[in-house]
Amino acid sequence: MTLLSLDSIAVPDLHPQAPLSTRKARLSDIDAVHELIGYWAARGLMLVRSKALLAETIRDFHLVIAQAHEGKPGGLAGVCGLHMLAPDLAEVRGLAIHPNMQGRGLGKQLVEACEREAREIDLPALFAWTYQQGFFEKCGFVRIDKTNLHPKVWSECQRCAFFENCNEIAMFKVLG
Repeated sequence: MTLLSLDSIAVPDLHPQAPLSTRKARLSDIDAVHELIGYWAARGLMLVRSKALLAETIRDFHLVIAQAHEGKPGGLAGVCGLHMLAPDLAEVRGLAIHPNMQGRGLGKQLVEACEREAREIDLPALFAWTYQQGFFEKCGFVRIDKTNLHPKVWSECQRCAFFENCNEIAMFKVLG
């Protein structure tokens, strides 16, 4: 199996035209989710998530799975989570798309899956921490000042290694 790697963080080399399916994450997906998020975290584009944290929050995640295609293995093409923080707010988090699958609209598809789930439970708003402001703007989010976020957000942020030196952008979306 060919691997795409950076500093020992590797993901399977998926075929960019592989057939795709979507589903909720399972405990058996933790290793693949950890590898994909770790791949981008190693590039400084997102925060790493431990396997223990992924196990605790596995029900938050939506996945896009690539099928085996033209001799290349199948595997995780994308992941995104909807994490409840308060009765009126959830975070879209852990959005990662396999490098071979960029440009196929999977990020938008996964954010929309999180939005559908949020609407199903009557959640009025979403937010995201991101380095990709333009992407989230295309998904209907607006940039907000970090200090305007719900206090529950800050209780989670205090556990982050970058809490004192955070440079992520806060994005917000009212669901209507």
